[in-house]
Amino acid sequence: MAVLIDPPAWPGPRGLLWSHLVSDVSLDELHAFAARLGVPPRAFDRDHYDVPETVYEQAVALGAEPVPARTLVRRLTDAGLRRRRRVVEGRALGRTGEVTDPGRRVP
Repeated sequence: MAVLIDPPAWPGPRGLLWSHLVSDVSLDELHAFAARLGVPPRAFDRDHYDVPETVYEQAVALGAEPVPARTLVRRLTDAGLRRRRRVVEGRALGRTGEVTDPGRRVP
């Protein structure tokens, strides 16, 4: 199993710091691990789960390998699993396919 987690360093909802949870093997492995951890599917974003600092230690205890953010991205990219945001007319798309510019949608 090669599930990775970076340190909680990203500010997010509820005043918590957040980590990224990824697999450098497959998305199936990642989804199975997230389910065991109790992370809801809505926390999935293209190629990773956003997880709050409150579950970091539990993720490591379940077998996630703690790595720096730079290492996490490199291993995800090297595995061919990195999924960047698509760009439409120079604007990034959110996970629902909506253009991040308010009032605009992708046809």
